Amino acid sequence: MYQDEKLVCEDCGAEFVFTAGEQEFYAEKGLVNKPKRCPECRKKRRQNNRKHRRMYEAVCSKCGAQTQVPFKPIAGKEVFCKECFTKNQEEATAE
Repeated sequence: MYQDEKLVCEDCGAEFVFTAGEQEFYAEKGLVNKPKRCPECRKKRRQNNRKHRRMYEAVCSKCGAQTQVPFKPIAGKEVFCKECFTKNQEEATAE
């Protein structure tokens, strides 16, 4: 159904392959636009966006450690440090 397609990155001008598997994934997620950037430029763009993300001080609901989170904590809602969040995710997937 899907076939590999060559595209050109709008940032660096490099040619990259939009694989049949990637096309299928995009379709499953309801994404209709083809990627405009090569995988390397997409990765750089995500990393750059993360550098400029505002972080908020919080206290982990599980272990009590001081931590920073990328969202404004809401009173009454649990907030976890990275370690406790990862542990909760692992426990949830193991069930």
